[in-house]
Amino acid sequence: MPSVAVKVYSLFFKLLLKHKLQHRSQMEDAESPFGVTSRPEESTAPANPSFGPDGVATKDIHIDPLTALSIRIFLPDPSLHRGGARPRWSPDLDRRNSYGGSPATPSHDHGRRSSYDGAGSAHENGNGADAAAAAGNYRGYLPSVVDARRRTDRSKKLPIIIQFHGGGFVAGSNTSAANDFFCRRMAKLCDAMVIAVGYRLAPESRYPAAFDDGLKVLNWLGKQAKLVECKISMGTARGGGIGEVRRSQIVDTFGASTVEPWLAAHGDPSRCVLLGVSCGANIADYVARKAVDAGKLIEPVKVVAQVLMYPFFVGSVPTHSEIKLANSYFYDKSLCLLAWKLFLPEDEFSLDHPAANPLVPGRGPPLRCMPPTLTVVAEHDWMRDRAIAYSEELRKVNVDAPVLEYKDAVHEFATLDMLLKTPQAQACAEDIAIWVKKYISIRGHEFSY
Repeated sequence: MPSVAVKVYSLFFKLLLKHKLQHRSQMEDAESPFGVTSRPEESTAPANPSFGPDGVATKDIHIDPLTALSIRIFLPDPSLHRGGARPRWSPDLDRRNSYGGSPATPSHDHGRRSSYDGAGSAHENGNGADAAAAAGNYRGYLPSVVDARRRTDRSKKLPIIIQFHGGGFVAGSNTSAANDFFCRRMAKLCDAMVIAVGYRLAPESRYPAAFDDGLKVLNWLGKQAKLVECKISMGTARGGGIGEVRRSQIVDTFGASTVEPWLAAHGDPSRCVLLGVSCGANIADYVARKAVDAGKLIEPVKVVAQVLMYPFFVGSVPTHSEIKLANSYFYDKSLCLLAWKLFLPEDEFSLDHPAANPLVPGRGPPLRCMPPTLTVVAEHDWMRDRAIAYSEELRKVNVDAPVLEYKDAVHEFATLDMLLKTPQAQACAEDIAIWVKKYISIRGHEFSY
C-alpha cells in the first residue's frame, strides 16, 4: 500500500483539483483560439541554454505564431559519453512486474520481475561552447562550425524523444518544475534530445486542440530537418560548406521558421520516440497513429517507438479496476470524468470518444501498423486495466507491446512533484530507458513485423 504521506497528500491534492476543475467549468467565454499552455498557480523552472551541473541545457521555442503552442528542448551535453542507463539493482525494491515484452538486460536473482506472453524482441559530438562568444550577448550553448563540419557520421546524432506532459488536459505545463526534472532525467538516461510539448489546455482550447498541437510538433520537426538539408545543399553549392551558409538565414515560405541550431547539429529525426504521461499518453498515441497514416509524407521523421505512462483511457463499459479503484489516489474517477467534460466539446462528449477509448472500432490505422509500444501502469490506478487491454490488443497483432506494472504505485507515481525523487520513480525511468534504447540504438533501430 502507498505510504501515509502519499495518502494524506492525495487527499489534499484531490480537494484542490476538484475546486480548480469546478471553477473552470463555471468560466464563461473561456474558449480562445490562441489558448494557454500553463496556469499561473503552477511553479515553473526557467530555461537555461548552458550546460549546468547535471549536463543538460534547455531552451524554450514558440513554434506556432497563431497559437500558444511552444516547446522546451532538453539537450544533454554532446561532449559527454554516456554508456546508457545503468539500473540500480536493489534486492529490497520489488519494482514491478512486466509482461508482453522481452527483457532487455540479463535476469537477476532479486525477484525484480516476471515476464510472460512476450513478443520478444556513445556519441562523440563536440562541445561547441567556443562558438558562444560569436553570438553577442547570448551566453548559451551554440554548436560550433568545427563540430558541424565533422558531423558527417549519423552515429554522432542524438535520437529525439517528444514528450507530452500530464494534467488531465486542463493543467500541467511543459515548463513546470516537475516536468523539467523528469525530462532532464530522461534526456540523461536515454542520451537523447527531449522535446517537451506545451500544448494548449482546456477549457480555453477544447478537443482537438491538444491533439493537433502534438501533430504540429511532429510536422515542425520534419520541416526543421528539411530546412537543414536545404541549408547544407546551399552551402555545398557555394563551396563554403556548412560553416559558410551558417551565417545566413533560411526561412520557410511564410517566414515562420528558421533553422534551430541544436536540432540541426544534434537531432536525428529518423529515431523519434513519443512519450506521453497520463493524458499526454492519449496525445502520443494519436500522434503515432497519424504518423502511421502519413507514412513517407513526414520523412525524414520516423516514429520508431512510443511510451504510454499510465494512459488517461476510459470507456463506457467499466473494467474491473474502474469499479474497484474508482476512488483511488490523486486522480479518482469522478475528477477524471470532470476533466473529460472540460476537454471534449459538449456535443461530442462520450466516454467512447476516439480520444478517450483506444479500443473503439474503426479508430484506424490497423493496430498491426502501430510502432512498438511500452505501457507503464500503477497497481492503484483505476485506469490501469484499459491500458493493459490496449497493450494486449497490440500484442495480438505481433506488435512489441510490453507492460510494466509497478506495485504499491499510484497514478503519476514517476512524474508527480512529490514522488519524482522516490526510488520507484527513478527505477521506472531507468526501465523505460532500457526498453527505449532497443529502438534508438544505431544498429537495428528500424522495427519490422
